[in-house]
Amino acid sequence: MQFTAIILMALLTFKLLMLPSKVTLNPMTNKARLLMAGGTALLGVQFLLQYIWHLRAMGVTQAVMLNIFLFVPVSWMLSMAVLNLQGKGRLKPLDRWIGGITWILCTLLLGIAAAIDGEPLLSETPEIQIAEIICSILYATMQGHYAWRHTVNLRAMRSALQNYYDRDMEGMLVWMQLSIIILVVLALMVPVLIFGTGPWLAIYGIFFFASIFYMIDSFCSYVVSSAPKKLEEAEENEEEEKHEKASTANNTEEMLEEQSERIDRIVEQWIKDKCYLKRDLRLPVAATSLGIPQYLFSAWLRNKNLKYSEWITALRIEEAKRVLLEHPDWTSEAVADHCGFNSREYFHRIFRSNMGMTPVSFQQSNGITNK
Repeated sequence: MQFTAIILMALLTFKLLMLPSKVTLNPMTNKARLLMAGGTALLGVQFLLQYIWHLRAMGVTQAVMLNIFLFVPVSWMLSMAVLNLQGKGRLKPLDRWIGGITWILCTLLLGIAAAIDGEPLLSETPEIQIAEIICSILYATMQGHYAWRHTVNLRAMRSALQNYYDRDMEGMLVWMQLSIIILVVLALMVPVLIFGTGPWLAIYGIFFFASIFYMIDSFCSYVVSSAPKKLEEAEENEEEEKHEKASTANNTEEMLEEQSERIDRIVEQWIKDKCYLKRDLRLPVAATSLGIPQYLFSAWLRNKNLKYSEWITALRIEEAKRVLLEHPDWTSEAVADHCGFNSREYFHRIFRSNMGMTPVSFQQSNGITNK
């Protein structure tokens, strides 16, 4: 298993280092790429040392000491890679250094434990075992902090997408959410490394290899896709909107309250005219169509507790329901195209998610039988 892990980590590192130039030329994604490559390379070194020194054959403690010594910087690098990707390289000091501080503390604890018991560093002693347990707690705490920071950033990214695009774009961030969960689970399963032997250790190893492979492979697929550009567009729009709001009004909430009835009437007429059926109707385009400043339109949506993409989707679903009942002869492609959905597959998925049934089932439940 260790030899397989060495080969796998080497291949993943090579894949990260050989990403296309459009990734390496972007400072933010390039930094994340190099951090991930550093993490996988260090993992490869760890498994290589275990393979050369036969640490598992010596006992559980010897292997665990190496795992803790190297797992902490590996998790630090992988977590920092995701944070750099999320925050465009803008990190808080604690985010930068909590991993290094944790690694130093773990190294000191292991060294102090070895010095106290008077035995060689790789000896299996109660002091070393206690130090390893404390180190695993520190490791889990560090990863808990990073998981919290990742989650906060992920929510902000989702919000930017929901308030800019007219369709569900969260699918391109699923890999990031799963990667955050993977890093937390790996940290929580460190006790398996300390106390586990035999089948439990093998099961952990399989999960570990599969998780790391998924995380790195998904990262590579994400950074070479159009997803980062789409997210950047949504986030830049959000920043521009904030600047426009600050420069145009001192109190947007009061302005919105004064103009809420006028905006309600404009939006109501816009809906009657079915302007929401246009494809790729991003929020700035919709605001222009309404004749309302973008920041006011966004404020109106917030006042109604609405996310832009969810609001547009709900309107389109209602139109789809009407069309399905009034035009049973229309194909799914025709209904999707008429209602502004980008594809038949997306239309079916969203309709089922909102209605709990497929378009055909909806027609059948209303007494319509397709030919």
